[in-house]
Amino acid sequence: MMTPYLRKVQYYETDKMGITHHSNYIRFMEEARTDFLSQIGWPYEKLEESGILSPVIGVECEYRNPSTFADILEIRAFIEEFKGARLRISYVMKKQDGSTVCVGHSQHCFVNRAGRPIRLRSVCPELEKTLEEHIEE
Repeated sequence: MMTPYLRKVQYYETDKMGITHHSNYIRFMEEARTDFLSQIGWPYEKLEESGILSPVIGVECEYRNPSTFADILEIRAFIEEFKGARLRISYVMKKQDGSTVCVGHSQHCFVNRAGRPIRLRSVCPELEKTLEEHIEE
């Protein structure tokens, strides 16, 4: 299991109600995704050097409990599904008291620098193997 990504909520990320604005959770998920990729040996810089980009093609977020300024969020990211050309990552965000703040999913495809879809099997089998090894059911 990967080490969860820790994220401290900043004051500017809160709204007039004193809670983290909902739009920030999507950004937190993206931060956790890049951290996850680094932990499995494929930091985003390495992907780009390999000519591979992985844009977001869908995102879902379910808010369960609010977080506030200075809360430390523990974000667990894991691969839920990988189909060779598409990747679905799940996220669970919890406060230090163990309460779940948010659960979400992001979907990504793989494209080359020209923006054309690619299959990792033919372009980068090492990355495909690594992603398959980290699928959690």
